Amino acid sequence: MDITELRQKIDRTDDAIARLFVERMDTVLEIANCKNKTCMPVEDVGRERKILSRVADIVGPSYAGYAKILFSTLFDLSRSYQSQSLVKLTPLVEKIESAAKNVTLPFPTKAVVACQGVEGAYSQQACDSLFPIADVLYFSRFDGVFQAVESGLCQYGVLPIENSLAGSVSAVYDLMKKFHFYIVRSAKLKIDHSLLVKPGTSLAQIKEIISHEQALRQCSDFFREHPEIKATVFENTAAAARYVAESDRTDLAAIASVNCGALYHLVQLPVSVQNTDHNYTRFICISKNLEIYPGANKISLLLSVSHKPGSLYSLVAKFSSLGLNLTKLESRPIPGKDFEFMFYFDIEASVYSPQTLTLLSQLEREIEYYVFLGSYSEISA
Repeated sequence: MDITELRQKIDRTDDAIARLFVERMDTVLEIANCKNKTCMPVEDVGRERKILSRVADIVGPSYAGYAKILFSTLFDLSRSYQSQSLVKLTPLVEKIESAAKNVTLPFPTKAVVACQGVEGAYSQQACDSLFPIADVLYFSRFDGVFQAVESGLCQYGVLPIENSLAGSVSAVYDLMKKFHFYIVRSAKLKIDHSLLVKPGTSLAQIKEIISHEQALRQCSDFFREHPEIKATVFENTAAAARYVAESDRTDLAAIASVNCGALYHLVQLPVSVQNTDHNYTRFICISKNLEIYPGANKISLLLSVSHKPGSLYSLVAKFSSLGLNLTKLESRPIPGKDFEFMFYFDIEASVYSPQTLTLLSQLEREIEYYVFLGSYSEISA
């Protein structure tokens, strides 16, 4: 047979598989109804193992591994379909649905906002892009921002969460489990680092450069080219610029924004310090209350999965079965539990979709530790 005839044969086989798939999923739904009446769990590991063994005998050793992958995927889809047919909306998801329907006002333009650092920090620039009229309170550490929001001292808080060059801001992820908050918006800010010094200082004079650890990482190429210059971690880029301005030293510089230079009367040396001009940082805006604004198209979750093979794969399969795009997956170790992790998810999904709400209810019922972090949209600052 030529390739056209072979493709026609494949098409006929695929058509048969599609019809059998529909028949299988219809039967899965009937089984779900039976399980619901007898209070049986959706997952039956023993049953799945027997099917895999039987199928392996049918297909033979050459195809046994491929068949296992195929049927494991079918099991994931079947469990997801059964669960969705049985799940009722949880109180949390009903709250999410209500928030999505009730908020008709645009995102606020004026608020009291907590930021880490001092005047001129990138967090403050992100804050200005989110809130044109903001009363900013500054905190030296990230946990201070979380505390200010949780206590009600500030309506909102702005925190960096990841950078396109240096990766995730681990300290923020590690604090997420400790505080109660919701993400209400995010902002992507272009970062332009400058080497700031006192007027009259040259590059040859510099012996030490101070900045936030993320900024230093984003300028790692510069330090490799200048091994004679010491890189010192500082609490914040803007705080580093202020420290240089207030210092008596003439061999000290800071990596910060041009805005900080103007703010603290420093000058920018004509040298490129960051690894690339394509440098962006994502910031999240958090609130104590659940707020969902029109246009929300991202969902963030924090959860753990059972410590057994395939648990994370089965979870991701639930998103995949609904065609949801997973844009971020960050793992963080669980203190006191060896090789067990919390997972942070960013998903492109809308809480206005009944399927999404059903999935959120399903996750809440099935997963031991599950936190809905918010539904929001992202702006480019």
